[in-house]
Amino acid sequence: MATPRIAVIVGSNRVESINRRLAGALMRLGEDAARFELVPIDDLPLYNFDLEQAWPAAARRFSAAIVRTDGVLIVTPEHNRSLPAVLKNAIDWGSRGATPGVWYDKPIAITGAARGGIGTAMVQQHLRQILGNLGAAVMGGEAYVGGFTPDLVSDDGFISAEATRAFLQGYLDRFAEFVTRLSRQVAGVAG
Repeated sequence: MATPRIAVIVGSNRVESINRRLAGALMRLGEDAARFELVPIDDLPLYNFDLEQAWPAAARRFSAAIVRTDGVLIVTPEHNRSLPAVLKNAIDWGSRGATPGVWYDKPIAITGAARGGIGTAMVQQHLRQILGNLGAAVMGGEAYVGGFTPDLVSDDGFISAEATRAFLQGYLDRFAEFVTRLSRQVAGVAG
């Protein structure tokens, strides 16, 4: 397999989101291990079964972006100890349409940042349950950044804390290996 293509979903529609900053820094940090594509979710209409009769263009674009990549990196905040509504909406759109949906057998890694000490541990737990039920292959291990401060990601998009940068570099490298390994297994089964 060539360098894996990874879709990056930011679970926030806030312009100045710390998770959007973190996602940008992660894409720079992991550029030797994978090719990243930021996939927007803030233009998706609120999921409603009635909209499936005339599938919205934003939902078609979103699903096509996930299908054409080898894996998905979700970088998300935590809202009330769970998923932000905009992220749950994107997951719902991806689970609809073509059966079994875009999440089935898709390698996924989850990370996120928060100002609080426990970071995004609860949202990651909820995402594992939801995405697992949709048949996704969610990579084990947690990678959250607690106590996030604005200077953790520099103005030029680099992670300034050496220990945090090294930890996240290892996480991204492990995810690239996970995606490659699963792709080989699927190719071996199909071939």
